[in-house]
Parts: sequence; structure tokens; C-alpha cells
Amino acid sequence: MAEAITCLLGRWREGDRAALDELMPLMYGQMRALAGSMLRNESGSHTLSATAMVNELYLRLADGPAPVNDRAHFAALAATVLRHILLDWARGKKRDKRGGGAIHETLKENSAALEADAETILEINRLLDRLNEVDERKVKVVEMVFFGGMTYDETAEVLGISAVTVHRELRMAKAWMRSELERAPEAVPAP
Repeated sequence: MAEAITCLLGRWREGDRAALDELMPLMYGQMRALAGSMLRNESGSHTLSATAMVNELYLRLADGPAPVNDRAHFAALAATVLRHILLDWARGKKRDKRGGGAIHETLKENSAALEADAETILEINRLLDRLNEVDERKVKVVEMVFFGGMTYDETAEVLGISAVTVHRELRMAKAWMRSELERAPEAVPAP
């Protein structure tokens, strides 16, 4: 199966869209687990499902081939795309809060938790965007480990660094983010 996946990734990289159609059923379980782990890190009141996230992942990947060499690179790409799907959801929640949606729902008991969750996602994204200006590799490590659920070894393989370096980069990214939050505590939503 690993050889088939590698072959399909090569075909997709070369522009064969049918290869992605064959690849997704083989990778579906892993992608759904990845999306599920991302959602578990959020509040339990998410309106997104892992299945919906994987479907959206497929639609976004179908826009064109990507330079992926193997399963680990594909998982790293998926982690980045899934992060953006989660971010788009959070932005939609903020837009809806301001009346941007055409359909209005009555308030529910858990709507405050959903809004706080969207605020947190947006704040994390803002911090990651700022960190990306300083150190792109640290952002990739955060995406792969936290959003992608990849191990240190898998992350190290994709980035061409050691697992020890992954651990160090992750610690430094967390320290940087914590420092930024302490400098601007008003930007962080109340839990």
C-alpha cells in the first residue's frame, strides 16, 4: 500500500488529477484522524466535523498538484490546509456574529463557547502569522505537531532536521507566543 500511495503522490505531483481521486480513499482514515485530533484540541461545541473537514481538504487539494514526495509530506500539507479550514470556520463565526450571515439563529446555551473558540483560533493564527515573519520553520513545526498530530520524528523527516531540533523549535515557538501574549494581554479573549 505504501508503494501505491507513493506512486499516486508522484502522479498527482505531475498534474494527474485522477491520482488524487484514487489517493484520497487510501488516505481517508489518516486524514480523518488528523482532522479529529485538531477538533479534539478545540472546545467540544464545534459545528465542524472531521468528515466535513476532510471533504473540504479534498476540495482544496483538487485545485492543483502540490510538491509532495511521500506520505509524510502529504500529511504536512494536509495539516496546513486543515489549519486554514479551521481558521476559515473561525472567521465565519466572527462574521456571523457581526450579522454577516443571511440566516440568523436564536441564541443557544453553547454559543458563547463557540465564539470564544473562534476568537482563540483567530488569535493563534495571528500569532503564527507574526512568528512566520521571524521564523517560518517554527511555524511549520507548530502546524505539523499541533495541527497535524505528527510525531517529532515525522516532523523531523519532512523538514530535514533532527527530532531534537523539532523539540527545541517547538519549545522556542511556544515561549515566543507566550511572550507575545504577555505583551498584549488585551488581545487575548477571556475564556
